[in-house]
Amino acid sequence: MSTKPQLPERPSRAAGGPTALDGLLVVDFTRVVAGPACTQTLADFGARVIKIENPDGGDDTRAYEHAEIGGESAAYLSLNRNKSGIALDLAVPEAREIALDLIRKADVVVENFSSGVMKKFGLDYEAVAPLNPRLVYCSISAYGRTGPFASRPGFDPITQAESGFMSLNGFADGPAVRTGPPIVDMATGMSACNAILLALLARDRLGRGQHVEVALFDVAMGMTGFYGMAYLINGENPGRFGNSPSGSPTVGVYEASDGPLYMACANDRLYRRLVIDVMNRPDLIIDAKFATRKARSENKELLRSAIAEVFANDTLENWMAKMKLANIPVGYLRTVEEGFNAPEARERARLSRIPHRTAQWVPNIEPPISMSVTAAIDPAAAPLLGEHTEVVMRETLGYDRGRIAALTEKGAFGLRKATTSD
Repeated sequence: MSTKPQLPERPSRAAGGPTALDGLLVVDFTRVVAGPACTQTLADFGARVIKIENPDGGDDTRAYEHAEIGGESAAYLSLNRNKSGIALDLAVPEAREIALDLIRKADVVVENFSSGVMKKFGLDYEAVAPLNPRLVYCSISAYGRTGPFASRPGFDPITQAESGFMSLNGFADGPAVRTGPPIVDMATGMSACNAILLALLARDRLGRGQHVEVALFDVAMGMTGFYGMAYLINGENPGRFGNSPSGSPTVGVYEASDGPLYMACANDRLYRRLVIDVMNRPDLIIDAKFATRKARSENKELLRSAIAEVFANDTLENWMAKMKLANIPVGYLRTVEEGFNAPEARERARLSRIPHRTAQWVPNIEPPISMSVTAAIDPAAAPLLGEHTEVVMRETLGYDRGRIAALTEKGAFGLRKATTSD
């Protein structure tokens, strides 16, 4: 039976404390994963992010099937914390004018539409830069905004496959495997956030903004890391190594008598501690077949079999205690349920619950960045579709109620009036 962790209410940050991005206005045209991941980080650390969605269904992730609460999906909630949400039908000219008014006031625009969409609406960088020369405009795409591949649609697993990244995942005797979570999307979001912050720093010195681009394919290729670099040096196509990088026999999953563990003895010093202090098998360092890292690699199957035989003779907790005493990197091989209920998650206050308009409260996974002076803001749950439309029109753009009513009548916010929030 599944046991969800008890989620505490999140304690408030220090009253009046500064934020890293206080005063920064971000106009967010993104949806799905990479773009929202980028803008959520900006929002977490104090930027005001206004998320623009199509009133007909909004962000695709709202309909993702993993789980839902209060009518919102887990995917959408996990990527859109701390944002204001408005609904604009960009097919309506009046809605495009609203978008331009927001862009005139913005520090940052982020978009990840298919190629040509922003240009079709007159919202591409070339069109809006003259209106706001200090604007940092970030485009996120699969293959870039220029060149012969710009019009190709692409998603995380496609770029994992095409870049060579996927070929590194899985076991040598099996097919290439995509990562479970969309790691290229998430890394692209991080890269886009870095690009925006770099451009903002440059703006402080140069006095002007710029267009920055991040492509999933480029990020996936960069994430091949030292495997990709090794190929460029020696011309040898790297394979798949399962849970053991480069097939190392002392890195990977082993089975104790009652459960699995993951061990990483990646150097001679750690290996010596393992076989002498933990396993009481000095023969595994004295024997010439295992005396050096090179020798161990050449005899990896023999060594792995010997280690596996030893581990199978005692319990998981006994091995964990011995290895921790010897300061050997080791961890439990946990499921998501076990990881989220683990003492590390609890002691590091990784999980909490935060208020939500339709669900009373929703789960929250804390940002993985800690800052001593400019901590993350108190989290607000992802907005309902169009939740802040009137507030943004009034408070950010200064529209009066008559103008908002006229725009509603024109269909700028969709066929049905967006939700009002005060």
